[in-house]
Amino acid sequence: MNLHEYQAKELLKKYNVPVQEGFACSSVEEATAAYEQIKEKSGSRFAVVKAQIHAGGRGKGQVIETGINGVKVGKSLEDIQEFAQKILGGTLVTIQTGPSGKLVSKILVAQDMYYDGPSERKEFYLSILLDRATGQNVIMYSTEGGMNIEDVAHDTPEKIFRESVHPSGGLLPFQARKIAFNLGVSGDAFKNMVKFVTNLYNAYVGLDCSMLEINPLFKAADDKIIAVDCKMGIDENSLGRHADLAAMRDFSEEDPTEVEAGKFNLNFVKLDGNVGCMVNGAGLAMATMDMIKLSGGEPANFLDVGGTANAQTVEAGFKIIMQDPNVKAILINIFGGIVRCDRVASGVIEAYKNLGNINIPIIVRLQGTNAVEAKKLIDESGLKVQSAILLSEAADLVKKAVA
Repeated sequence: MNLHEYQAKELLKKYNVPVQEGFACSSVEEATAAYEQIKEKSGSRFAVVKAQIHAGGRGKGQVIETGINGVKVGKSLEDIQEFAQKILGGTLVTIQTGPSGKLVSKILVAQDMYYDGPSERKEFYLSILLDRATGQNVIMYSTEGGMNIEDVAHDTPEKIFRESVHPSGGLLPFQARKIAFNLGVSGDAFKNMVKFVTNLYNAYVGLDCSMLEINPLFKAADDKIIAVDCKMGIDENSLGRHADLAAMRDFSEEDPTEVEAGKFNLNFVKLDGNVGCMVNGAGLAMATMDMIKLSGGEPANFLDVGGTANAQTVEAGFKIIMQDPNVKAILINIFGGIVRCDRVASGVIEAYKNLGNINIPIIVRLQGTNAVEAKKLIDESGLKVQSAILLSEAADLVKKAVA
């Protein structure tokens, strides 16, 4: 589950991680009030307006309707009002959103961090995530933070440092000092960096994050270390013990079909193909998707109905697949173990009747518990559903459907 920048920063503050102060706004009026508060508190007339969407590259992205970037620095109330009006309600397209972009419902009006002082300012990069190959958390960091971090990783990978942290021991003091040293800071900035990294790691563990990225990680002119931006992903499996985090979920940022699938405990991921598939078990689902490709089609989705599927969940999955206009055929591939094949067949028949006017081929391959009974149910239903027992038979039917 991804969080917005403003949400992530509020959570980091609870772990004593210094962040760029700001206010989430849904209107120009709220942005005006936020600017006045920031100006009064900081004494600076500069402030930054940031579009709040679940995607990176906002600074380089553009709002389709107005051509404005997703992140803008203003030096007056008039600037802030103009930026808020041109960003709010617009569709922001970035390198991570794809050409369709994402609707901007909120902006973050925040203080400008680039104030003058006695020492140099500097932008760093730092992220924490799980390295599944080693079973340890890894802190990735670089002296080259900012909007071009992807180019740094590609062109000069030697500038990306890694520090592995064993989950049972946590981040040790010498590791935090090592990170600060490799980032090249000294004096008060060194001490502040050590505290920052330590508290950030505590936030990562305490919030059950799957990913936590700070870019830029900013060393201000007065040697303060501040999170200017934050991307945070929460492990959805942990939400049972984080009711407060679950309440922060923004469903408008997620694919509507995936949200609907979640209501029925279906594991669904939308893809760009033309053959919808419904399977029980992740391994069988992957094999089915491979079979679709070998038959000349492209999977339109990953849908695992799980081991306890019933007629209602099968019908829900069927309806979700049918919402995709690109689907030219649907392959239902069920191996009956815990799930009885006749129960799945009943769900398919019921869904077919409820939806009505289905003009694409439906291929059902059932094998395992009560497979014979299931095939009989489908064959005698009078519906235009093609049944198969062997996987090769289903593959031939898919090939004919997409030819």
